[in-house]
Amino acid sequence: MTGVQSVDSVALLPAYLAAGTAVLVLVTDLLLARPRATIAVAALGALGTAVGAALVGAGGERRTFCVGADCSWIFGGRAALVGVVVALLTLGVLGLSVPALRDGRSPVGEYCFLLACSMTGGVVLGAAGDLITLIVALETLTLPLYVLVGLRRGSLASAEAALTFFVVSVVATTITLLGAALLYAVTGGLHLDRLGALLAERSELRDLPLTTAAVALLLVGLAFKVAAVPFHAWAPATYDGAPLPVAAYLSTASKLGGLVALLAVVQRALPPEQTGPVLAVLAVLTMTVGNLVALRQRRTVRLLAWSSVAQAGYILAPLGALALAAGRTDEARSAAYAAAVAYAVFFVVLELAAFAGVTALRPAGADGGTLDDLRGAARRHPWRAAALGLALVGLAGLPPGLAGLFAKVTVVRALLDGGAAWLALVVALNAVIGLAYYLRVTAALWTPTLRSAPNGGGTAAVPLVGVVAVVLAVTTVAAVVLGFAPQLVLDVARR
Repeated sequence: MTGVQSVDSVALLPAYLAAGTAVLVLVTDLLLARPRATIAVAALGALGTAVGAALVGAGGERRTFCVGADCSWIFGGRAALVGVVVALLTLGVLGLSVPALRDGRSPVGEYCFLLACSMTGGVVLGAAGDLITLIVALETLTLPLYVLVGLRRGSLASAEAALTFFVVSVVATTITLLGAALLYAVTGGLHLDRLGALLAERSELRDLPLTTAAVALLLVGLAFKVAAVPFHAWAPATYDGAPLPVAAYLSTASKLGGLVALLAVVQRALPPEQTGPVLAVLAVLTMTVGNLVALRQRRTVRLLAWSSVAQAGYILAPLGALALAAGRTDEARSAAYAAAVAYAVFFVVLELAAFAGVTALRPAGADGGTLDDLRGAARRHPWRAAALGLALVGLAGLPPGLAGLFAKVTVVRALLDGGAAWLALVVALNAVIGLAYYLRVTAALWTPTLRSAPNGGGTAAVPLVGVVAVVLAVTTVAAVVLGFAPQLVLDVARR
């Protein structure tokens, strides 16, 4: 048997495009040293990556780097969906970053290069077929964000946030690698499908204490990446200290990457009877703590950060149905996995729209400010406030934010189909709690202000940069369109 493998370059095209974007950005910045050219190359590269992922995904599943039936790269419908969403999120965040980049608050070349590198990790992550590729892709997505969080010149808050994020992420990566090493020691395999088959066929392996430890460590390490309670403490401080566009990327693309990694190991590698109870507890803690703490927040980005924690609980909830025998049937598991992916897609679109709205209502380069800074914004900037209000209402799961409503219905339906009615009730109760702070912020946009805001506050005239306006408009339209065609996302998520 020859040791030379054939490589399917078509299957790898999205990764080539993403990595090529990072290289082109670096070369453009080096040779031309023109910020507009560098930003344009990064934007075109992200758009090209999204198109390439969609075209490859439309052609059916493709595999490469295979040893027998085990493949390290599997690019199908779900991988294409993840690649397209990550690339478009990168494009949107790049648009939100334009005002700060023009003002010289961050070096353009380094910023765009790091963003493109992170996008590459996200694209690869969706197609990862073994633990090594999965962990390397997840770290490629995360590592550039350490620098991006602290890249803003002269900001102590950004430096502190970057240090917090770095320390926690290193610990999480170490735990994940230890879990993967122990799992390899037990099974002798690294490919996700082979791991799942071995643990399903050989009950003596599942009963080993070493297997239990490996599963626990993998879940804990990935729970850090998702900011699931009780592994969430880094998220609010990091989001609030980061520049607004970087916080948006952390809350959308980075969180999506962590959820994709967690879903990959749970769906394909780990025994559901072991992961189900853990995920159910994590889901309940995450959505409940996130919502309750968000009720007390006065700073805008911290509120969105705690909201993001709660939303991660909703995404994990369908996987909690694996704790029950009824939730481990093939049909129930397929519905649970599809619901988690679909909810994640709806969430990141609405979350990006919310951050775009906050960015549009704040002065260029400013942080998210407090809720008082947004008070009365609709009287001064009605369209921007309306877009932010629509995103918040969507995150709450209320009409006309139909995308958020459909997402929650999908999760509840998957839980009921899996026999986890109690967990569906917890989701419903938490959704009611979440209404309080989402509607409070939305109402504040239309509440007249009774005092003058300090300099840089929300009452000052905020010039809306054209690119930010485009991002705000596109994300709002995307949220509306998804609300009217949600089944399309759910169908792709099932593939």
